[in-house]
Amino acid sequence: MRRSRFVALPVAALLLLGAAPALAGCSFQTVVKDVTGGNVDIGGNKVPSDFPTSVPLYKGAVVFGASVGSGHGKVWNVTVKVADAKAYTDIAKQLTDAGFDGQFGAQGPDGGGTGTFANADYGVLVVVSDAGNNGWVANYSVSSAAVATPSPTATP
Repeated sequence: MRRSRFVALPVAALLLLGAAPALAGCSFQTVVKDVTGGNVDIGGNKVPSDFPTSVPLYKGAVVFGASVGSGHGKVWNVTVKVADAKAYTDIAKQLTDAGFDGQFGAQGPDGGGTGTFANADYGVLVVVSDAGNNGWVANYSVSSAAVATPSPTATP
């Protein structure tokens, strides 16, 4: 049986990815390469070249794009400007129309939302939030799905 789950990154790498737009390029890249062992692509304001084509992205300006790791441990992060708080509903529909199952979803009282989606190949975490003076953004964190190892069954 296949089960999708998100591949965990070291906590430091996740914190660095989330803070990436605020950090300086050269020193940031050095720190991330040290944390990840060198498997990192900080694409800046473009989608990483190897971003999975089966994961639909909202049509908007890319604010940030990066990938970390390799093989089944690879994780992509893309932040896109969206029209408004209602974009979460459109994004959830795009993902389910592309064959992803919505596993968790919640919308805030002021709009936006957070949801997890998965198919046989990828897990996707989407967060749509108000970025203040920069408007609304959608952040996609995508990881390769992993095959869960069945637990041994006990015999009496």
